[in-house]
Amino acid sequence: MRGNTSSGDNFPLMPLGELLQSIGTGWSPVCEPVQPGPGEWGVIKLSAITSGIFIPSESKKLPIDLAPRPKLEIRRGDVLMSRANGVRSLVGVSCVVRDVRQRLLLPDLVFRLEPYEEQVDSEFLGMALSSVSARSQIDRVTRGTSGQFKVSQADVRCLMIPVPSLVEQRRIVAAVAALSRDIEAIGRRIEKLQILHDALTYSVAVSGLSTPLADRTSWPRLGDCLLRIEAGRSPAAESSPAGPGEWGVLKVSAVRRRWFDFRQNKAVRDAGLINPAFEVREGDLLMARANTEDLLGLACIVRGAVSRLMLSDKTLRLVVDATMADPRYLELVLSFPEIRHEIQAAATGTSGSMKNISREKINNLRIPLPSLEGQHRAIAIAEHAMRQVAVAEACADKLRVIRGALAEDLLSGRVRVSDL
Repeated sequence: MRGNTSSGDNFPLMPLGELLQSIGTGWSPVCEPVQPGPGEWGVIKLSAITSGIFIPSESKKLPIDLAPRPKLEIRRGDVLMSRANGVRSLVGVSCVVRDVRQRLLLPDLVFRLEPYEEQVDSEFLGMALSSVSARSQIDRVTRGTSGQFKVSQADVRCLMIPVPSLVEQRRIVAAVAALSRDIEAIGRRIEKLQILHDALTYSVAVSGLSTPLADRTSWPRLGDCLLRIEAGRSPAAESSPAGPGEWGVLKVSAVRRRWFDFRQNKAVRDAGLINPAFEVREGDLLMARANTEDLLGLACIVRGAVSRLMLSDKTLRLVVDATMADPRYLELVLSFPEIRHEIQAAATGTSGSMKNISREKINNLRIPLPSLEGQHRAIAIAEHAMRQVAVAEACADKLRVIRGALAEDLLSGRVRVSDL
């Protein structure tokens, strides 16, 4: 085989192009900004792969007046790589498709790498492309300026990849997958802890009520606890996040379930579009007023110092009356399954899966509201549960570090599976 190199006991290296049957790109028509429904065709977004894990829900609906291109349908086992992005570090990020719904199409900003099966295992290739060595090579050949960075097909073909035997490749994949299963098991434990935590906090919340549990119509309105609801604007913004000293506007994905992700923003570089009145502050209680049905109405408190990030027109600031409620308690309340159902029932919208909820309906949500003392008991239980979750997440993070180091050693050949 042409181009083989090796060093000591390390595995031989080959240009990626010699290991591939093809490198293909897809199609990016103008799509509807909603997820495709059951049986509908869609096109994946770049965000479907830039975490290194394929996320099929990150997709847009293909308009019904456009004929799909079935040859571009994504298949289980595909190795995908982003070829362009507004963030340099996300160019060349790869993933292997493990779970995928039918009728999702490849966009033109993503490569599909099809290896020769007799030479390279797809899972192994995905792992090799995520290695430090591959990442370093991709960084060197990425070109572009602020706003759009790209890697060419020719440069991807020149990436040098370790190529042990197929048997050894599959052993490496299996060894790393064992750690992945441990991480997934911790993830399932975290989900169970969160369910238990929700049940306990809800139980404490309703136990201190003066009205019967069954008579929810007599519960206070959320608006009774609020001084006002503030919304921002969605000015023209860059696709990339704000850098140091720059202003940004929040994406709706910044508001997660009891977690504020400040990284989810878009840079606003036109000074005329910056309004400090919309700036997010530490301690703010934020709520998503527009999103998919499952994510609509999620709420979180901004924890930690933030600066120069503005509310968008899809993010609301709930200004709480401190004599009536603790913002931390309302953050909990808005995550209770019972209240989540009410939010979803109050949602409006006919554009596929994108839903909205009005300020009026937010104010009219009926919530359990014990005394401030009762609220603080619920908060204490929740914080204890979250500390348990944090311990489990820290354990998972350590395993991810170990998994990454093990993968690097196995890919290089410095350590063999037989040595473990």
